[in-house]
Amino acid sequence: MQVRPAKPADIPAIAALWHSGWHQAHASIVPPAVTALRTSEECASRAMAHLDQTQVGWVDGHLAGFFMLEADELYQFYVDAAFQGTGLATDLMRVAEAALGAGSKWLACSVGNDRAAAFFTKCGWVQTCVTPYEVETGAGPLLVDVWRYEKQIGRT
Repeated sequence: MQVRPAKPADIPAIAALWHSGWHQAHASIVPPAVTALRTSEECASRAMAHLDQTQVGWVDGHLAGFFMLEADELYQFYVDAAFQGTGLATDLMRVAEAALGAGSKWLACSVGNDRAAAFFTKCGWVQTCVTPYEVETGAGPLLVDVWRYEKQIGRT
């Protein structure tokens, strides 16, 4: 896997993976109002807005995964369904953690996203609480309940 900063030309692939991955993991567990807003167009718009915070992992010309960072938060983390269960996610997580740098870091995982929760736990992230989290949407921010995970990365 080649991981590099995202470029504008990556936006269609990021948006497609984000849309399919989001619906795979979240559509049945978040409020219907959020699901209705998670369109391909919204994913493309958000990918453009967060391009400078995004790194992409490519395998043989295929976008295998991406992550976005927001200060001390691992803001988004997605792996294409074709690569789930292959170990690629663990490799991508190592890159994401290195990009976050040393210190106390966190991420939000939608309550009920058991597959992601198990993966984060396997990677050493610790669930600390359930909390409301403001998600961005094309219609403005909405609140969803998330499991907050934290991890001390490297030396502080």
